[in-house]
Amino acid sequence: MRGRSAGSSGKGSLRILDNDDLDEAMALLMANPLENVFVASRIRQAGLDPFLLGCTVVGFERDGQLVSLCHAGSNLVPVNADEESLDAYIRYLGPRRRAASIMGLAAPALALWEGLSQTWGGDWSEVRDLRPEQPLMSISGDSPVPLDARVRRITLDEFDPYFEAAVKMYTEEVGVSPLESSGSYRRHVRRTISMGRAFGIVEDGRVLFKSDVGCAAGMVCQVQGVWLDPALRGQGLAAPAMASVVKLCRERWPVVSLYVNDYNTPAVRLYERVGFESRGTFATVLY
Repeated sequence: MRGRSAGSSGKGSLRILDNDDLDEAMALLMANPLENVFVASRIRQAGLDPFLLGCTVVGFERDGQLVSLCHAGSNLVPVNADEESLDAYIRYLGPRRRAASIMGLAAPALALWEGLSQTWGGDWSEVRDLRPEQPLMSISGDSPVPLDARVRRITLDEFDPYFEAAVKMYTEEVGVSPLESSGSYRRHVRRTISMGRAFGIVEDGRVLFKSDVGCAAGMVCQVQGVWLDPALRGQGLAAPAMASVVKLCRERWPVVSLYVNDYNTPAVRLYERVGFESRGTFATVLY
């Protein structure tokens, strides 16, 4: 039995997807794996059951074919969305905002935010931070930068210092602390380490550099959480460390991607030096 209808729009119609739609949804996502790795990773791991995934995924169909979808969770992510599907998502989502962010390719992500703000106002228009231009970058070969042999996978024995560094990174990057009473961020960091997706330099119980694989699907992974101890910045340490992260990631995923704020010129230049090339533009709306 296919997912239930969530309304119609012009020639297209909305439907809440379920596990009967897995093959069609994954085919749509993997047509553009670099830009869709976040949603593809989540669906590949948990399927399309809202209980297991933690949110609904709404599909937009034309003539019975899935042409777009929207991950409607804490991260609101439109995929392969055009004007008609975005209008349908805006009506479906309604005036009550549950998302903590809107993210994805810049044009549809920003159009979704603007449409929600104009249609419903309220919580949708009250933004904490808008990042409209975030270069999406990738590398699919070895970095030309010499490696830092100290970079390695983090173990759970190093959880405490790594967690401390992760909190510092998150607070610096997002502008708020990730710590809250439920302990979800702590569990997230522990899970990342357990999956072999946390990398860093640890000396004398102190994390000097860290980086994580935030999501992965097929041949693509996406790196996040890159952080170098402020006391060590400006000394040329970041590029060799990142080159080593690329090497370690490419043992499992041939293509390593990331996205970065365009105003963070030092970071953009760092990734270019390591060998990343721009592949598009993301945008993030933070609430």
